[in-house]
Amino acid sequence: MQHFQRNTLAIAILAACSTFSASTHAATLPAAEFTLDEIVVTATRTAQTADETLAAVTVITRKDIERMQAQSVQEVLAGQAGISIDNSGGAGKATNVYLRGTNSGHTLVLIDGVKIGSATLGAVAFQDIPLDAVERIEIVRGPLSSLYGSEAIGGVIHLFTRKGGGETTPSASVGLGSYGTVNASAGITGGGTDSWYNARVSHAKTDGFNAQPAAQLDADGYENTAFSIRGGHRFNQSTEIDAHFLRAKGDNEYDNAWDALSDKNTNTSVQLAAGVRMKHRVNEQWRTELSAGQSRDESDDFNNGISTGVFNTRRNTATWQNDLDLGARRQLTLGVDYQEDKVTSSTAYAVKSRDNTGVFTQWMAGVGAHDFKLSLRRDDNSQFGTHDTGNAAWGMDMGNELRARLSYGTAFKAPTFNDLYYPGLGNPAIRPEKSESYEIGLAGKTGRVAWTANAFSTQVDSLIAWACTSQCANTSYSGAPSTWPIWTPMNVDKARMQGVETSVTTALAGWDVRSSLTLQDTKQLGGTNDGKSLHRRPDQVMRVDLDRAVGSWKIGSTLRAEGKRYNELANTTKLGGYGLIDLRAETKLSKDWQFQAKLENLADKTYQTVAGYNQAGRGLYLTLRYQPKK
Repeated sequence: MQHFQRNTLAIAILAACSTFSASTHAATLPAAEFTLDEIVVTATRTAQTADETLAAVTVITRKDIERMQAQSVQEVLAGQAGISIDNSGGAGKATNVYLRGTNSGHTLVLIDGVKIGSATLGAVAFQDIPLDAVERIEIVRGPLSSLYGSEAIGGVIHLFTRKGGGETTPSASVGLGSYGTVNASAGITGGGTDSWYNARVSHAKTDGFNAQPAAQLDADGYENTAFSIRGGHRFNQSTEIDAHFLRAKGDNEYDNAWDALSDKNTNTSVQLAAGVRMKHRVNEQWRTELSAGQSRDESDDFNNGISTGVFNTRRNTATWQNDLDLGARRQLTLGVDYQEDKVTSSTAYAVKSRDNTGVFTQWMAGVGAHDFKLSLRRDDNSQFGTHDTGNAAWGMDMGNELRARLSYGTAFKAPTFNDLYYPGLGNPAIRPEKSESYEIGLAGKTGRVAWTANAFSTQVDSLIAWACTSQCANTSYSGAPSTWPIWTPMNVDKARMQGVETSVTTALAGWDVRSSLTLQDTKQLGGTNDGKSLHRRPDQVMRVDLDRAVGSWKIGSTLRAEGKRYNELANTTKLGGYGLIDLRAETKLSKDWQFQAKLENLADKTYQTVAGYNQAGRGLYLTLRYQPKK
C-alpha cells in the first residue's frame, strides 16, 4: 500500500505541474472523443459548451458506457475523479457514492432533471437504476445548493435517459456471465426530424455470492426489471415539449448479521422518475421553461417471507425558469422550484409530509479573458424555515491555451424524515447541515493530450450523526432488547474534506488513455473522534482506462485502485486498500451485430468496502448486441 501511495502522489504532482497547452475550459475530459462543443446543462441549469463551464465537470456518454461494458451505474461511477463508492455485497446491495469525501447524502442525484432518492433514509438506490436506460451522465463536483437547494454539498450527478430521434430503429442485447448472471434488453427509437422517442425494457438476474459468510451460508441473488420511455416534439423554432418515464423494480436477497443463520432476508424496491418539460423562446433575449415531475422510492423488507417494514416516499417537483440574454457573454437566470415530500410507511412517523420553495438567480458574464458567475438562492422549508446559499466563480484564459479558475460556494443538507421523526429515535430539533467550499482549478490541452488539476476544501458544520444516548456500553446488541444501545440524530461538531483531483486524457502508442486520480483527506473536527477519518472514504482513488483497435477487434482494460479506509467514525476497523484489473474485448460480427467479452477482477482479488461484506471475485461476462447503424 505504501508503494501505491507514493506512486499516486507522484502521478498527481506530474499532472498538476504539466505544461501542456489547452484550448478547453472543461474541468474533466474523460474520453478521447470529447470535444469543445459538448453541451452540458447541470453546472448552470443552462446549456453551455464544456469550455464555458466554470465548474469541475465529467461527462460520460452512451458510447463510453458501452465501451466499458459496465453492468451497473455504480460501476461506471467508480473511480471517476472525486468519486469513491462502498457496496454491501455485490449487485443489488446497498451502495453509497461519496463525492469529494462528503457524505453519501451530500450528493444530489437527478434523472432527466427530476430529483430522486429516499426522503426517509436520505440515500439514492444507485444499485437499482437500470444502466440500459441511460444515455449520458453529467457529474458536477462542488457545491450547487445555490441552484438546486438541499443535498448538493459535494455536487450533483445527473443521469439522462435515452432520447431518440431520426429513423425508426430497433435494438437489443443479451448477456450471461459468472454467478449465474443473465440479462436482456430491447428497445426502439425514432421520431424523425422534429420529434423523438425511445422506449426500452430490460431484465437482469444474478444468483450472486455469499456476501457475508459470518452471517449467512447462502448466495445473495438479485433481480431487476425496468421500463423507460422518453418522447417529445419541437413545434417550431420557439417551442418544444419533452416527457419521460422510468420505473425499475428490484428483488434483492441480503445478509443481516443480527438475524439467525437460518433466516432469509429479502427486499423489494421500486425506483420511479417521471416528468414533463416545456421550453419556449419568447423572443431573442428571453427563454422560459416549465417542468413538473415525480419520483418514488419504495422499499418493502421481508424476513422469512414476513414483511418487517414498508418505507415509501414520493417527491413532487415543479420548476419555472427564465433565461435572459443581456448582450454578448452576459446572461441572467431567474427561477423558482417547488418540492413536496410525502411518506407512507408501516412505521408511524409523527409528520408525513413537508414542502420546500426555492427562489434562485444566476448571473454570468465575460469580459475579455475573464469569465464570472454569481448565483444566489433562498429555500423556505415547512420544517426548518429559510436557508440562503450562494456561489461565486471566476475563470481566466491565461494565454498559451491555459485556463485557470477559482470558486467559492455555500451549500446545505436538510435532515431526513428518519432524522426528524422516526418513532422514539427522531429529533425534530436538529438543523440542516451547512457547508463552505473553496476550489482552484487549472486545465490545459495540446493536440490529443488534455489534463486538469483541481484542489478543493470543504467544511461541513452542524454535521448530523446518530449518537448513542443510553446503554452505550452494549455495542454488540447482546442480551434483551431493553438493554440495547439507544441512538438519536444530533448536530455534532464539524467535518473537513480537502484534496486534489487530476485527470489526463491522451493517445499513446495507439492506445486511448483516460485516467483520473483523487488524493483526499477527510477529517472529523471536535468531539470524541476529533482528527479521525470519515468512515468508508479512502484517501487515494485512481482509475486508468486503456483502449485500442487491433484489426477487427477493440480491446481494453481498466485499472482501479483505492487506498485504505475505516469502517466507522471511531476508526477501529481498518479495511485494506486494493487494486483491480478488468480486461475487455469486442468485435463486429456483421454491420449490425456486435460481440463483447469482459473479464472482471483478473487477479481474483479479495477485498471489502464495508466491513464483513465481500465483493465479487473473478468473473467472465459475454454480451451479444444488435444495434443497426442509422
